[in-house]
Amino acid sequence: MELLLEEYYKTDLHIDKFHDRKVFISEKSCQINGITQSGKTKLVKNYLLGLKKNSYLYIDCNDIRIDFKQLNTALSKFCTLNKIGVLVLDNYTPTIEFVNVSQLIITSVLHHEIEYLETLQLYPLDYEEFLAYEHKYDSSALNHFFQLGGFPSMHKIFSDERNLYIQKILQDALNDMEFDILKFCSKIMSQKISAFTIYERLKSTRKVSKDKLYKSFDSLISKNYLHTIEKFEHPRATKKIYLCDISLKSALSIEKHFGRLFENMVYLELLKSHVICYYDELIEFYIPGNSEIILCMPFSDERALFKKIEQIEAFIFTHSIEKITCVTMNIEGSISHPLSRVEMLPFDIWALGD
Repeated sequence: MELLLEEYYKTDLHIDKFHDRKVFISEKSCQINGITQSGKTKLVKNYLLGLKKNSYLYIDCNDIRIDFKQLNTALSKFCTLNKIGVLVLDNYTPTIEFVNVSQLIITSVLHHEIEYLETLQLYPLDYEEFLAYEHKYDSSALNHFFQLGGFPSMHKIFSDERNLYIQKILQDALNDMEFDILKFCSKIMSQKISAFTIYERLKSTRKVSKDKLYKSFDSLISKNYLHTIEKFEHPRATKKIYLCDISLKSALSIEKHFGRLFENMVYLELLKSHVICYYDELIEFYIPGNSEIILCMPFSDERALFKKIEQIEAFIFTHSIEKITCVTMNIEGSISHPLSRVEMLPFDIWALGD
């Protein structure tokens, strides 16, 4: 095992051009959580390349050459002899025992309850991060975002290979049941759905136990491949479900529904802004902390918005809504309302705003 550790220690790290993310590594020990291909490894390597070469040790725990029992025996002594200040365990598994170093960094899809590690959650690119990969920012950028989604690696994949590429990385990262659930959810994204309903639909096409499906569904949520939101003041009501990235829609399903895709995209921007939101009847997102309603109406005009507001008038007055934001594809404007400030904003302006 010492020979393998020596190889890791001497090997130079390399990454392609790095684009800054909104998540960054400080000098604290931390765990970086995120789905496959969200950029965890690149973030870590970029941090290490700013340090002295002999001060860190980078280990990818997916290396099949690693004998974890031998690694636990040899790692502490190796770090002490070589005065390792920063130890990185990429694709960390709890089988590995931690050693005493100045800074420990682990990456994992799952969150591990380790008190002294700061948690950094890394999602796929949001729209602002995506723009850093664009050669120029113009009207084509948003359409490009719809085509590629938020996986950083997609910028290097030819257009005819993108869907198969996403299918492969998901199949490698998930078990068969998780993959089938995710595939089904790509068809019903941005809708109210329960694990039981998914079970009822899938059992007609494959053998499946209810317990296994429920566990796999919960696993996809804990790993952040799926996200759910509650109905406001009705925690037991069926939740709405969203995909971790909009690119999964076309990669896993041939069904087209731009409105749902657009709503999913708006939700992911809210998720990455760390706001607490709920849905309600005819209301895509309600943010109590901001006293704000977010409506997703990609191709609507002011007349359609006025009619929509009439339909949710009771909710607006009951909860004293101060702001209503209607996110569109390219329409900008406002309408008057006695209680709330009502704006129509194109997605790109809304996503880049404060």
